[in-house]
Amino acid sequence: GQLSWNGTSSRSTHCQTRAHKMATTNIGTVLNDDEGPKPNQQIVDVILPTYIMKPAEEEMFYPSVVKRISKEVTEKHLAGKEYDEDATKEWVVAIADEIKNRCKEELNMPRYKIIVQVTVGQVKDQGVRVCSRCLWDTSVDNYASTNFENESIWCSTMVFGLYTE
Repeated sequence: GQLSWNGTSSRSTHCQTRAHKMATTNIGTVLNDDEGPKPNQQIVDVILPTYIMKPAEEEMFYPSVVKRISKEVTEKHLAGKEYDEDATKEWVVAIADEIKNRCKEELNMPRYKIIVQVTVGQVKDQGVRVCSRCLWDTSVDNYASTNFENESIWCSTMVFGLYTE
């Protein structure tokens, strides 16, 4: 049924549902059988929510495309370089910023929050495991992970795409 607010006085207002007596126009105004509101009738427009719960197919976070970008940026910044503890701090920020900016510019993901984590270390016969744990909606949120290694540097990048509803 339709919801109508009929005010008989300024102090008393009551709500009634009468589907057989009322109709709703395409702009949300409640009408009587004669196609007009009652005299002194208080009209309440019903507006449906406009939020989007899921991205369109072309706006999804696709790990394969993000991996390509991450791999290109990492190789561009680190190929042929030797490990330097002081310079590494700048490299990490530059790599993370460029990955994030390229994902935003090249991919059509307007409602995604992009989070980039870059870890760089020196190769010295050690084992390293970089991992992450997240709580998210598996139908729309995702991640991409890449690794880079040369004679003296290893790098792990993780890019997370979180859909904001």
